[in-house]
Amino acid sequence: MSKQSKRREALLYHARPRPGKIKVVPTKKYATQRDLSLAYSPGVAEPCLEIEKDVNNAYRYTNKGNLVAVISNGTAVLGLGNIGPEASKPVMEGKGLLFKIFADIDVFDIEVNTENIDAFIETVKNIAPTFGGINLEDIKAPEAFEIERRLKEELDIPVMHDDQHGTAIISAAALLNALEIAEKEIEKVNIVISGAGAAAVSCTRLYKAFGANSENIVMLDSKGVIRKDREDLTKEKAEFATERKIDTLEEAMKDADVFVGLSIADIVNPEMLLSMADTPIVFAMANPDPEIGYRLAVDTRDDIIMATGRSDHPNQVNNVLGFPFIFRGALDVRASKINEAMKMAAVKALADLAKEPVPEQVNIAYGETRLTFGKDYIIPKPFDPRLIAAVPPAVAKAAMESGVATSEIADWETYKDELYERMGSDNKIIRLMYNRARMHPKRIVFAEADSLDVLKAAQIVFEEGIGIPILLGRRNVIHELMKEIEFEEEGIQVIDPKSDEQLEKVSDYAKIHWNKRKRNGITFYDAKRLMRERNYFAAMMVNEGDADGMISGYTRAYPTVLRPVLETIGRFESVKRVATTNLMLTKRGPMFLSDTSINIDPNAHELAKIAQMTNYTMKLFGLAPVIAMISYTNFGSSKDPHARKVKEAVALLHKSNPDMHVDGELQVDFALNPTLLKENFPFSKLAGKKVNALIFPNLDSANSNYKLLKELNAVESIGPIMLGMKKPVHILQLGASVEEIVNMAAVAVIDAQQKEKRDEEEVVKKA
Repeated sequence: MSKQSKRREALLYHARPRPGKIKVVPTKKYATQRDLSLAYSPGVAEPCLEIEKDVNNAYRYTNKGNLVAVISNGTAVLGLGNIGPEASKPVMEGKGLLFKIFADIDVFDIEVNTENIDAFIETVKNIAPTFGGINLEDIKAPEAFEIERRLKEELDIPVMHDDQHGTAIISAAALLNALEIAEKEIEKVNIVISGAGAAAVSCTRLYKAFGANSENIVMLDSKGVIRKDREDLTKEKAEFATERKIDTLEEAMKDADVFVGLSIADIVNPEMLLSMADTPIVFAMANPDPEIGYRLAVDTRDDIIMATGRSDHPNQVNNVLGFPFIFRGALDVRASKINEAMKMAAVKALADLAKEPVPEQVNIAYGETRLTFGKDYIIPKPFDPRLIAAVPPAVAKAAMESGVATSEIADWETYKDELYERMGSDNKIIRLMYNRARMHPKRIVFAEADSLDVLKAAQIVFEEGIGIPILLGRRNVIHELMKEIEFEEEGIQVIDPKSDEQLEKVSDYAKIHWNKRKRNGITFYDAKRLMRERNYFAAMMVNEGDADGMISGYTRAYPTVLRPVLETIGRFESVKRVATTNLMLTKRGPMFLSDTSINIDPNAHELAKIAQMTNYTMKLFGLAPVIAMISYTNFGSSKDPHARKVKEAVALLHKSNPDMHVDGELQVDFALNPTLLKENFPFSKLAGKKVNALIFPNLDSANSNYKLLKELNAVESIGPIMLGMKKPVHILQLGASVEEIVNMAAVAVIDAQQKEKRDEEEVVKKA
């Protein structure tokens, strides 16, 4: 993507469909006059009076206990510097978005128009009663130190400057684990810190809290080594000044055990690495480019334990592992501050989590066979769903034990369950899906690439590294549209099945198709005619290995696309009828609905097969399937054939797949309400479980329900995902959005990855 194109995309993202990235959403009913009279006058007077009696009642009757202020004056924004409060607002909104999606914390971003320390502090103190916590952001040093120190002393709610402490907490967890792997003791190692800003100071203080020896630490700023004999040192720099008679980074690195970079790119060279001690630990965290490139570092020393701030290398030191979960724990016990004990508890929780067995969902997301604790995995991944139940409880316990909690948690298991429930609305499934696709991108044919939205989707797939698009359609139209949207053509395959260039390929494909279908009334002439049609041609590309997957259906009715792929590619031998499922991203978490597009009135055997295929597909997404077979009746209360077939399907599944978590027949409300189900049908295999898949008895109910959810509740849908096809083919809904097409392309890539893996396993078995 060109620089201009990236700029335009970023601006459009922030401007449309409505400006900004966050909004306020009511949490109470407001439909009737009675609702409004309770929400405002006169009913609102009652909680006001209760809060007047005791200000702590604000936590009971308002959103204070789940509301954090992200506050900045815009003096040290990302890599942009002092750009002012208004210009910092997109960053603060972005921080608010991260708070919400990772820890379900609401945020108001506050941009303060002053660089005066006293004025800034007074502003924050005056608005503090609104909030349960204060996150200071992008404030330049050394003012940031003074602002945080005074606010922590003068306010009775948690205050944290994430630029300082976030990196410190995450890197400290990584350091503890790296030292364990290197079999070194923190009290004895020599540590070099490149950088002397807010983050570097906070990191070093935290390392010392865990036992690092001041005499073994050398810190450098832009002028070189910070020595005690240097003049005009700030109070913070003087704290870490060394007595060693060295001046340069090169001298400091000799025999060092640990290098921590929070400075600028490319200041460490291979010779410096080679001069370090055995099993060196190198955290090169300058962004976007580290102090030494990851590949150069690991090629220079095979015993290195390396971390960066980048997501495309192992061991990413990412602040999102810390701040949302630290504030979550602090808010949940109404802590008066975030103290050293709480930060150290977060460090230990992160370090310990990296040593535990990694869930399959995380392995799948990062394209790993099995992530295990070691030099390439010393810190949890940002999309690890266990973070929400690991870090907040540790922080909350530390707050209680250190005496800064004003509320207590009695039942920790219930608290963990509540934390998991908070994350049901997102579950990061799309980000996980994209990450997995990027690990091994596949060639995906876009059969309608001469449609603007399809081409836009292909461009995103290409530029995001999700897959390798092959553009099918009218060549001249595709080229014109590519120019219009600045889609770079280099390396992109554009194919027009109707062009003379493809005559030989059309003929080859026609021979294959004719040999396959000649006893079904197809002549060779018919086969050649069909192969000039985009969906037949695209399907044959996939069938013959000229592409790995196919996306179509944007401009054509579902049956007209389904027919060519079934005739050309076909089903797995064990599958009599293909089906589809839709992944719905609901408030209660990901929910699969099947069969939403193909089978009008499946019989019991077909329903059982649909459930089996859905079960398999859910596991590809790293989910543990809990499947309800849906009907208008519960467990045999009706003898109607429509209900009986569902009951028969369940019996078949219980016999053939006894380990599957599946049951029915069930009405939807009983399936989705665990309490209702357990109270009325405690014998059910689903009792006490959270259902995340619904198999409907016919196409009417499945299709209507998924579209109802999508339109009425604005639930995001991924699908229909094809089940039972030999090769990766996925058919869009007519007029799908660009985002939906991109999502389906990612599904096609993952499908291709899995089918390739299955093929390889079959070859090994036969061998």
